[in-house]
Amino acid sequence: MTGLLPTAKALFQAAVDRADPAKALRAQLSAVPLAPLPDGGRNVLLAVGKAAVPMMREALQLIPDATSALAITNPENHREIPGATVLCGSHPVPDEKSALAGRAAIELARSLGPDDRLIALISGGGSALMVAPAPGLALADKAAVNARLLASGLGINEMNLIRQQLSDTKGGGLLWHAAPAQVQAFILSDVIGDDLRAIASGPTVAPIGTGAEAREIMQRAGLWDGAPEAVRSHLSTAETAKETPPSASNTLIGSNRHSLKAMMAAAAGDWTAKLVSHRLVGDVSEAAETVVKAAESAPLTMPVALIFGGETTVQLTGSGLGGRNQELALRVAKLGAERLSGDWLFLSGGTDGRDGPTDAAGGIATPETWAAIRAAGHDPDALLANNDSYAALKAADALLMTGGTGTNVADVQVFLRRP
Repeated sequence: MTGLLPTAKALFQAAVDRADPAKALRAQLSAVPLAPLPDGGRNVLLAVGKAAVPMMREALQLIPDATSALAITNPENHREIPGATVLCGSHPVPDEKSALAGRAAIELARSLGPDDRLIALISGGGSALMVAPAPGLALADKAAVNARLLASGLGINEMNLIRQQLSDTKGGGLLWHAAPAQVQAFILSDVIGDDLRAIASGPTVAPIGTGAEAREIMQRAGLWDGAPEAVRSHLSTAETAKETPPSASNTLIGSNRHSLKAMMAAAAGDWTAKLVSHRLVGDVSEAAETVVKAAESAPLTMPVALIFGGETTVQLTGSGLGGRNQELALRVAKLGAERLSGDWLFLSGGTDGRDGPTDAAGGIATPETWAAIRAAGHDPDALLANNDSYAALKAADALLMTGGTGTNVADVQVFLRRP
């Protein structure tokens, strides 16, 4: 692998560092302190998502009078926290541990009185980590739909619209359980465009859409006929949006755009940095073409760092193992080997440190990657067709491995090219 790798990893780390949830929460509460509660009122903390542990740790330092604290995160980011209960759900497909976490969150919310305040610390991944099926649905029903959603190629907003309609906590559901207590949420966005309704499926904001819209999306995506009967029955009778939930104070404290700006700043000086797109979305095949076209048009007379951010989708047609960042890197490796010259490197990674159901954060592509897969005895075209990007990149020693980062602001990419 070329000498560009340390720079690419440093830029990726700059994105992760800027999304540090503890620092973001500290900055927000320093700028706008919490309002005092009535005499006898209690502050209760609930952190949900891949950044739940660092957010909860910081909150306990900043809000020392909190009487209860529950953090719900993924196994990779699990850490014990003095003064808090930490539960693990499952991601990206929820399981019984996710349901246990959902019941614990509802119980905590229901324990609040009118003078109390629920401080919700929300980050990406919360949609699967904390689940509570809507009345009439079983966990298996939700899990079956979620697994098909992840393989459907639908955008995150469409997936979350459907998830909300099948949930007792999403789309403002948590607010109903906490009422009449006040709810103040601090949110780290993993959603491109920062629609608060979509982050962790919006437990403290109004729902994205209606049951009828959820049904229409599933029908259009070919998911309706194969959905569990209980789900089809539920969505067929849910013709209107959920009743507007009680209001809450929702504050965005970090996002993908902030991390992209940090990457630009880190690249300045030694590189000519350009933010190509903060919305690299859609199918990975189209995204790969976007990346390579940008590289082709970059000047060859100076070192160039092309920065991207977003969240692509993969239409699964095979049975292989991988994730959207790995498949994007593999596709860029193929196109780059065909169309690019000189010294270049492309890195695509999830800021949470996990790409799909794998232990990799993403993938890396260089001029040698595609050939290295062949040299290791594999057919890279066959692996790509089978959505087996993990095996392909592993064969070329081109996986990005970081471990859980404790944050999540979607994906970032950098393409480095020098004369």
